Amino acid sequence: MLRILAAALLIIFAAGSSADEAAVRRLISSKLRPGDTVETVQKTSYGDLYEIAMRTAEGPLVYYVDSGATVIIAGSIIDARTGKDLTDARRRALSAIKWDSLPLQSAVTTVRGSGRRKIAVFSDPNCPFCQRFEATLDKVADITVHIFLYPVIKPESVALTKSVWCSPDRARAWNDLMLRGIRPRASPDCDTPVDKLVQLGRRLGANSTPTWFLPDGERRSGAMPLEQLLPLLDKTSLGN
Repeated sequence: MLRILAAALLIIFAAGSSADEAAVRRLISSKLRPGDTVETVQKTSYGDLYEIAMRTAEGPLVYYVDSGATVIIAGSIIDARTGKDLTDARRRALSAIKWDSLPLQSAVTTVRGSGRRKIAVFSDPNCPFCQRFEATLDKVADITVHIFLYPVIKPESVALTKSVWCSPDRARAWNDLMLRGIRPRASPDCDTPVDKLVQLGRRLGANSTPTWFLPDGERRSGAMPLEQLLPLLDKTSLGN
């Protein structure tokens, strides 16, 4: 991958151009798919590259182009000194939300202890990483866990999540399913927010499961281990 990226950069540098940000925006706009929009165009501090931040049906995306928009790079820029994925950091910043904008009334919520730590998770019952992550969350005291039912992996996930929502005790039904493998018995025929939650997740860029948010608003994904998760939970619980 690094050889491919290096070759692409050589092509970009050889092209050379003095176009400004407005010109790059005009050039890249002509190459967009219907429904995609360019949010920001900004010159980077590395070489002749411009960052293009876009809003798409899959969520926010970050591309890089030369100043003449003759070459587009779809991939990550890595800081060679620190090893930090600069592109991922930008994507997370661009996909940040306001915690209060989440429809928490449509979540399956579990509160333990004071509930001072907070997390909202888009989760699919057929996602093994979701099961692993929720087993980790089950070890955390003083936490409020909001689960947004997000059946996107298998068709049978839809009926499972709707059955959870239709259960008399939604939190217990969900925790039994994810932590103990006990399937809910309720009929999935009641009125549920599941379809709207799938649409919401897509808009927020939840392209994998679990995708989760803390009160700082940044989008994160994956089954983070407890020793990494706890400091984040504690940091973002301050003042909430």
